[in-house]
Amino acid sequence: MSFASLLRSPLAACLAVAVTMGMTTLPAAAQVAREAQVPAPQDAPYPGTITLRVDAGDTRQGIFRVHETIPVKPGKLTLLYPQWIPGNHSPSGPIAMLAGLKLSANGKPVAWMRDKYDVYAFHLDVPAGVSSLDATFEYLSPRRGGFEMTDRMLMLEWDKVSLYPAGYYSRDIKVAPSVTLPAGWQFGSALETATHTGGTTTFKPVSYNNLVDSPIYAGRYFKRVNLTPPDGAPVHLDVVADAPKYLAITPEQLKAHQALAMQAVQLFGSHHYDHYDFLFSLSDVLAGNGLEHHQSSEDGMGADYFTAWADNAPNRDLLAHEYVHSWNGKFRRPADLATPNFNVPMGDSLLWVYEGQTQYWGFVLTARSGLWTPEQFRDALAMVAANYDVNRPGFQWRTLEDTTNDATAAHRQSLPYRSWQMSEDYYSGGQMMWLAVDAKLRALTHDQRSLDDFARAFFGVDNGSYVTRTYTFDDVVAALNAVAPFDWAGFLKARVDALDPPLTEGLAAAGWKLVYTDTPSAYEKQYDARRESPRHLFNFAWSIGLTLDKHGEINDVRWNGPAFKAGISTGAKLVAVNGQAYSRDALKEAIAAAKGNQAPIALLLKYQDQLQTVSIDYHDGLRYPHLERIAGTADYLGQIIAARH
Repeated sequence: MSFASLLRSPLAACLAVAVTMGMTTLPAAAQVAREAQVPAPQDAPYPGTITLRVDAGDTRQGIFRVHETIPVKPGKLTLLYPQWIPGNHSPSGPIAMLAGLKLSANGKPVAWMRDKYDVYAFHLDVPAGVSSLDATFEYLSPRRGGFEMTDRMLMLEWDKVSLYPAGYYSRDIKVAPSVTLPAGWQFGSALETATHTGGTTTFKPVSYNNLVDSPIYAGRYFKRVNLTPPDGAPVHLDVVADAPKYLAITPEQLKAHQALAMQAVQLFGSHHYDHYDFLFSLSDVLAGNGLEHHQSSEDGMGADYFTAWADNAPNRDLLAHEYVHSWNGKFRRPADLATPNFNVPMGDSLLWVYEGQTQYWGFVLTARSGLWTPEQFRDALAMVAANYDVNRPGFQWRTLEDTTNDATAAHRQSLPYRSWQMSEDYYSGGQMMWLAVDAKLRALTHDQRSLDDFARAFFGVDNGSYVTRTYTFDDVVAALNAVAPFDWAGFLKARVDALDPPLTEGLAAAGWKLVYTDTPSAYEKQYDARRESPRHLFNFAWSIGLTLDKHGEINDVRWNGPAFKAGISTGAKLVAVNGQAYSRDALKEAIAAAKGNQAPIALLLKYQDQLQTVSIDYHDGLRYPHLERIAGTADYLGQIIAARH
C-alpha cells in the first residue's frame, strides 16, 4: 500500500490518533528527561572558591591553557561552558574551541560525559572522599582571521576559558582568577590585582558573573591614559598597539577622549562603576571588537586610529557606544535579558532600547565630546538615515522588533540579501526611532525637556551602584510619560511592532531633511580613502543598489533595486564595467555617464567560475546622502549635539 493510499484507507483515522498520541506524549517525556540532566540554577551560595589559572603565553600558536580547581562534594555534578554571552545576545559561546578536557581528583582521573542534548554541559560523578576537582583544558583561539592572540597582543575573555558548576546563579559562585602573560607584557582590566609574581598576576576573588564581565587586554606595547572627569570615578583608556608609534596621542585627541567621559557623566548624572577601563586594541591583525561590560569595554580599531586621525572619522563612535552600555544594558537591563547564569536562554525583545538607544547616544556623545565635528555627526547620520529611506525593503515583511531575533537566528554570519532579510536593525533603526522620540519630547515641552531628561531619570538612578536593575516595555513608557505625558506606548509600537515604520521622520522633526547629491560627503569619502580596512565597503546602495568590498566582490544587493532586477547576485565579483577593467572609479564614471540617457550600464561578473555580462537599466546618476536644514524650523539636531557644561 502506498503512503497516499494509506491516508485514504479506513485505517488512516486510527493511525492518525496513534501518531498524534505518540507525538504529544513521547516528546513531553523526553523534554522532562532532558531538562533533568542539567540542574536549574538556584540563588544560593556555591560552597568554596574556584581557583582559575590561565596560561596565555603561547602567542605563536594561539593556545590558552587552563587549570581550574573546583570545590566539590561527592555525588553527581554538572559543569557548564558558557553558552549565552552577554552583549552577543545569542548562544554563541565557542564550545568547539574547547579541547583536551581532563578531570581529576586526588591525582586520579574522573570520567565525564557530555550531555546528550546540550553540548555545553559535562556530567560526572564525584568520588567519595573528594573535596576538590581539577579540570584542565585548552582554549584554541582562531588561527584564520578573528585573531584573539598575536605575537604583540591578546584579548582574554574569561567565559571562553572557564567551566562553572550548574545549579547556581553565576553571581553566587566565587572565583579567584590568575593569568600568566608573556614576559614584559602589560595589561588592562577592571579586575583588581591581588599579587604579581614574574609574569603571573593573581586577581582578587570576584563572583563568576563579574569575572565574565571583566576581560583582559594585554600587549607588548601598552599605554594607560587617564580620562577621569573632574570629581568623578576613575576612568582610563588602556591601549595596546601593533607598534610603539601607534600609542602616540596628541593633546587635542586626549582632550576629546577626556571630554567623552565628562559628557557621559553630564548626560546620566551618575556612574555605575567603581572605576572604568576602555580596553582598546589598535591593530590591523587582532580582531576588531566592540563588546560592553559594566566596568570596562572591549574596543578594537585599526592600528592608526590616533596617527591617521584626520582620515578615520568613520567608526569613531565605538568608544562612546560601549561606554553608554555601562548605564544602558549593564546597569539597566531588559528583564528578559537578565538571566541567572550563562546557559539560560536570553530574551532579546527590548534590544531596540538596549542597543538602539545606545546607538543613538553613541553618536550624540561622540559629537558632544568633539571626537566628531558637527558636520561629521550629520554626515554619519545621513548615511544611517539613507538606509531607512531606500535600502531596507525588508520592513515590508518584518518589524523592527522581529530583528531582535537576528543575533540568535543568524549568529551574526553574512547574509546573501541583507536589505531583504535584515540584520539586527534594532541598532540603527532603533537609533532613528529614538531621534524621533527626542524631537517629540522637545516639541511637547516647548524645548524645556528632552531625551536627556529620560536618560538621567531612567539610567542615572542609584548613583554609584552597579547592581543590575531590570526594566520592561511598560517601564520605558512610564519613564517617557514622566518627562512629557503622551501616548508613548502607541508611538513606540507604531515604530517597533508595525511594518514599514516611519523611521526617518525624526529628521524633519529635528529640523533637517535627507537629500542626495552626486558628491559624497567628506565623511563618506573616508571609506574610499581607507580601502585597506577589513571593514571597507564601496557603497552604491543608494544608486544602482549594491555594495562591494575592496576586492570587487559584491557584499549586498538591494532587493528589487536596479542591480537586483538585472539578475546580479551577492557573492559575484565585478570584473569589468562597460568594457573596462573594474575599479571603483570606473564604476562611478559609468553610473554618472548613464544619467539622462538610455544606454544601460554593462557589468562583467564572475560567479561560480562563470563569466556573465548583465545590463543595469539605471539612469539617475550617483546618489550620496546629506542632511540639509529645513528653513523656518527649530534646529533640534544642533541642540542635541551641543556639549553640556
